Amino acid sequence: MENKKVIQVKNLTKMYKLYDKPSDRLKEALGLTRKKLYKEHYALRDVNFDIQEGECVGIIGTNGSGKSTILKIITGVLTPTQGEVKVDGRISALLELGAGFNMEYSGLENVYLNGTMIGFSKEEIDARLDDILEFADIGDFIHQPVKTYSSGMFVRLAFAVAINIDPEILVVDEALSVGDVFFQAKCYHKFEEFKKQGKTILFVSHDLSSVSKYCDRVILLNKGVKLDEGSPKQMVDLYKQLLVGQDPVKQQEADKEKKAAVQSEGTGNFQANPNMLEYGNRMAEIIHFEVLDDRGMLSNTIEKGTEFKIRMKVHFNEDIQEPIMAYTFKNIKGTEITGTNTMFEKAQVARSGAGDECTVTFTQNMDLQGGEYLLSFGCTGYKDGDFTVFHRLYDACNITVVSSKNTVGFYDMNSRIEIQCEE
Repeated sequence: MENKKVIQVKNLTKMYKLYDKPSDRLKEALGLTRKKLYKEHYALRDVNFDIQEGECVGIIGTNGSGKSTILKIITGVLTPTQGEVKVDGRISALLELGAGFNMEYSGLENVYLNGTMIGFSKEEIDARLDDILEFADIGDFIHQPVKTYSSGMFVRLAFAVAINIDPEILVVDEALSVGDVFFQAKCYHKFEEFKKQGKTILFVSHDLSSVSKYCDRVILLNKGVKLDEGSPKQMVDLYKQLLVGQDPVKQQEADKEKKAAVQSEGTGNFQANPNMLEYGNRMAEIIHFEVLDDRGMLSNTIEKGTEFKIRMKVHFNEDIQEPIMAYTFKNIKGTEITGTNTMFEKAQVARSGAGDECTVTFTQNMDLQGGEYLLSFGCTGYKDGDFTVFHRLYDACNITVVSSKNTVGFYDMNSRIEIQCEE
């Protein structure tokens, strides 16, 4: 049985009129001219998507892509120029710092104000008040005007209200980045509870690790247009291409025929990913990569605690000053776990002129926990003072870490234990 659609966005468009002078706006409002005195700016253009009950969906995109605009339309703060939004369920929104708060009121008065705006009676707010105050944890400041609050206290109270009024749909826009690390952990723990309860979460965040960890699905916006939607790992990879000025759609089409060329040249039990994602301007290209175990054999399987090597070979098509070679390990959800590059390690590439080739070997111990990981490679640097991606290979191969002892988290602290017992 298909889950209920709790949010339906159909052909959603939001257009703003931009005037050169305030008088132009006045002339148009009074009907004093038939001439078009404004420029059209589309914050959103013909966006479509559905969200199912119980999903945790993230919206990502570069600045100005329309992320906050779409949340404001969904929550009724803005009206669309065209299209429609249908919401089926009680919705609670934390859109921006202080939204819906009266700065002159105390924190406690704002709790009741917000609860009333959502549709709760005083008795219903009374029943939830202890949970709200405990979650906010701002002490006696609850009785002070919110205009005296720090940004951290502000978001604590706002999130405490939003999360404890029993919403069926929670909408959050970047607000969690304001609180301290302990409060953020508290909020994400609440996210986990909400998901287990089958509630729906929609949130915008620049924290790609949180997007990868908590979201079931991600929507990628770019300049007001929905570029794509899919798994967190796929969308985060596409988003990273946007950040460096690449068009991921065109790049994917151009790279389809080239992926088979970037395979390991050696022999042994090592396989590259035929569906790796690659992009860059190709001023330099990664033409070979491999992973060698502690016996020097090519392998996708590394035993925890042993030394292993990661090797990549780069061909320079143009002269490049101080290129940076890098590798990154991600888990299967797309969260970056660890990695390094030649700049971090203070290892300068000596020859990087047009036609030169350079092989970089990274040697280290495998301290990741047993499990499946994805290994990515990159060659970047600076061209005319601007950071430039020459060539990147995302998810170039899988690495299986075999372990007889796992600890907590992503990697092993390799603790040495000393125990002294006395009678």
